[in-house]
Amino acid sequence: MRIKGTPFTAIVLLLAAAGLAAIAGASFMAMWNDDLFVPAPGFEKKMLSDWFDGLSGSPADTPVYIQDGEAPGGTVLILGGTHPTEPASMVTATLFLERARVDRGRLIVIPQANLLGFTHNSPQEAHPQSISFATEDGGRRVFRYGSRLTNPIYEWPAPDIYIHPASGQQLPGKERGNINRCYPGIPDGSVTEQAAYAITELIKRERVDLSIDLHEASPEYPVVNAIVAHERSMELAAMTTMDLEMAGIPMRLEPSPKNLRGLTHREWGDYTDTMPVLMEAGNPVQGRLRGRTDERLALTGEDKAYVKAAALGRLYIPYDGDQRIEYRVGRHTASIMAFLENLELLFPDRGVRLEGIPTFDELQEKGVGAFLNPLKM
Repeated sequence: MRIKGTPFTAIVLLLAAAGLAAIAGASFMAMWNDDLFVPAPGFEKKMLSDWFDGLSGSPADTPVYIQDGEAPGGTVLILGGTHPTEPASMVTATLFLERARVDRGRLIVIPQANLLGFTHNSPQEAHPQSISFATEDGGRRVFRYGSRLTNPIYEWPAPDIYIHPASGQQLPGKERGNINRCYPGIPDGSVTEQAAYAITELIKRERVDLSIDLHEASPEYPVVNAIVAHERSMELAAMTTMDLEMAGIPMRLEPSPKNLRGLTHREWGDYTDTMPVLMEAGNPVQGRLRGRTDERLALTGEDKAYVKAAALGRLYIPYDGDQRIEYRVGRHTASIMAFLENLELLFPDRGVRLEGIPTFDELQEKGVGAFLNPLKM
């Protein structure tokens, strides 16, 4: 009986292709399901469009959470999720959202700055679609692992060259979808430029004193385990760096380059009155030397290639075989708390005090999941 090249085999192949397309489509559409957050008592939920109504009804309109303390003081912004491929950024912001009790001043948390970056994966990178943590109630908290760039559905067609509106700097066209190349943003630009504009407006209108943008970088990148500070923030960042070093947390301090435009540490300082800083933790899942790229790598940072690279002296971080998310988040949380302490020392009337945040050592001992709220409370 002849099978090849018959209508029967054609139908079988078409059905198989349709089945694979359905499975892939369902997996793709799952990335559009919003992550769930359980804010600590006292937080008020707003939307980014409250500061720029051009985002109202847009899929880029992301939640903003604000908690006021009883005592007057300053205002601090914690920005997570600028790049969804850097999970310690979003997870750190989530810990502050779910654990913070503000005693003095005001805390603003945006856990997913580029919300549209969480709706897809970067092509050809083999990234996982999600990461998860076991919580103390026996449940699991799942968060999307997205892309560095805005979903191209909303940035199509990308220009061949992206010209930064405020400076004229030229970048590859895809960088228009990188919110950390779009600041201070423009109200009539692409959806990513509009989101950047809205965040800049928030900083201006809320008179934010200190703005912290959280990131991760590859171990072979020179600016890693580092704070990048605008000149207005440099004294505060220097004090914080020294405190971290004395606490056993090595930290580089880098000045914000004046000719590197579109980034938070430059444009927030130039276009608002805030003191901006950007912080980088080291993460092998960001690097080009990595092997299999899956949830395990994103959470543990364990990679044989990086062990060899460390032995050859090719890395800019200490690497003993892993770079666990507890360590990366712990660096960020300890740094933020040191910034808050020094902010009050330098500017007593602009201090922000809060409690409830796990220490670096507590995160290493108990893990991130121990400090995430159960979904059912």
